[in-house]
Amino acid sequence: MQRTESRLEPQDAAQEVVHRLWGHAHLRPLQREAIEADLAGRDSLVVMATGGGKSLCYQAPAIIAAEQGDRRLTLVVSPLVALMDDQVASLRAMGVEAVAMHSGSPEAEQQEAKALLDSDAAAIVFAAPERAVRPGFARMLARRGVRSLCIDEAHCISQWGHDFRPEYRRLAELRQSFPDAAVHAFTATATPQVGQDVMQQMRMHEPLRLIGPVHRPNLLIRTRHRDEGLQQCLEVIHRHADEAGIVYCLSRKDAERTRDGLKQAGVKVALYHAGLSATERRRAHEAFRTERVDVMVATVAFGMGVDRGDVRFVVHMALPRSIEHWVQESGRAGRDGLPSEVIMLHSAADLMRWERLIDRSASEMDADDLPARVAATAHREQQMEHVRAMRSLVAQSSCRHAAIAHHFGQTLTEGACNACEICLGEWQPLADATRVAQMALSAVARLEQRFGVGHVTAVLAGASTQPVLRCGHDQLSVHGLLKHLPRTTIAQVLEQLLDQGLLLRTPGDHPTLRLTQASLEVLRGAREVSLQAPPATARRSASDVAGWSDVDRALADRLRALRRELASARGIPPFMIFSDVTLRALASERPTTPAALARIPGMGERRIASYGAALLEALA
Repeated sequence: MQRTESRLEPQDAAQEVVHRLWGHAHLRPLQREAIEADLAGRDSLVVMATGGGKSLCYQAPAIIAAEQGDRRLTLVVSPLVALMDDQVASLRAMGVEAVAMHSGSPEAEQQEAKALLDSDAAAIVFAAPERAVRPGFARMLARRGVRSLCIDEAHCISQWGHDFRPEYRRLAELRQSFPDAAVHAFTATATPQVGQDVMQQMRMHEPLRLIGPVHRPNLLIRTRHRDEGLQQCLEVIHRHADEAGIVYCLSRKDAERTRDGLKQAGVKVALYHAGLSATERRRAHEAFRTERVDVMVATVAFGMGVDRGDVRFVVHMALPRSIEHWVQESGRAGRDGLPSEVIMLHSAADLMRWERLIDRSASEMDADDLPARVAATAHREQQMEHVRAMRSLVAQSSCRHAAIAHHFGQTLTEGACNACEICLGEWQPLADATRVAQMALSAVARLEQRFGVGHVTAVLAGASTQPVLRCGHDQLSVHGLLKHLPRTTIAQVLEQLLDQGLLLRTPGDHPTLRLTQASLEVLRGAREVSLQAPPATARRSASDVAGWSDVDRALADRLRALRRELASARGIPPFMIFSDVTLRALASERPTTPAALARIPGMGERRIASYGAALLEALA
């Protein structure tokens, strides 16, 4: 990988290698500063939104240092096995040698990786945190030495983070093994408290702090009360025909049911959760990354950070575990910067489901281990605070992007995003909301607070279902009080009353609705209520803002087919040939010469040499 030309200044070297290998004419905000800090050997904390180009911040300086004759290694620690494999494949496709070492690597691949490290061929080594803290691992790297220790998903270090992992806490031990190595912590989701804890735990010395905006203007965010979840999910998928998407479910059973429902509807879909074998997960991952399926249905076990920038939508079928989890998981949409859609379907019952899951995890602690029980209790409460904060955010009728920015200590002008259902005006105030709330609360009272949302909805709608008739509730004065509203609207009114603390839901497998002190104030007319009417349809679909206005769609489809052919011939995923950004630019600009190709975003020297002739032929 060593080049013979004279050594460039750091800023010139960064731009040169990024243009030559990645085909980017310009660096993104904070990338240059992060690269220069790495090359200068200065510790850094880099908080950059998903899609901001964090991986380039540690890949580019490793390549520059190697080309300038530095034999030392860049060690990248990541918990995302599939992401490591994808990054290695992407680097090799550009002619840069790198290796990944984790428990999922076959023995033959591990031996090959060691040989590449011993031969000085590889300058970048990716490792899972469990592998990185093994004593033998540091000894294996000692011959080459480590110039830079880069920690991806660095929020896992902090006990205040949403995804604290004990093995990450031990990464500070690598500072003893490689005292001269600079430490660089990268994350997309860190509050100021988490960032401070990361720097302290990793014993950083006067680190450079690079904090980028959390706002992702290309993401159209919508939250919806869940009623017909599968149908709501299908509506999103149909808006993105033949495009990639991820559907997150709360449990394995939920994921399996959703996969089966989508498959019956004709969607090309795969399933991914921790209950599957390693072979099954790998097969699902390969099907998704090679575009054999469009949609991945998964639990959060699919926190694999697949290095695929063309995910056009992410659907959460239930309330995420925290705002941080939501930002991180939904952030896998639109990593290439193109407009994409984020949908969250939620219900007040999700809060109870999370409470049961968290309690079940805490109950697995050894009852005789008092310190462990105390720690588990504190951890449980912290997790519940995360869930409650997530629930509070979706209960607000304020800009979603602004609320996310506020959570991470940043400011976004309210109403300025024009990319969430609130700012787009998709939710409108429900007429006569206080009167509607009084009717709903009266029904709960007349039903003696013994029934759940479904039954109360049926009574208010005037339904003659078997349970309603069997209980004689069709004879109550509250039967049919809200029959002028759709049943889905009635159910969502009850959900909003739960969100506002005007109703409570009992725990257990058969939860019922209960009145609160605030309910009585509403019934007495001493308190006004505001409710939102759910939109019948999305006012603005992702296709409206998907950046196709100047693009020849037929040509883009032909180029996409060519991309698949080139990828299949080389045994790599299509997105490694070129991105959707490049594809749309090609279909819009229609270059006719290699020089014109070089002006297309993402078409670096390596790609032009490998695919330029085929592309020019297809464009002609």
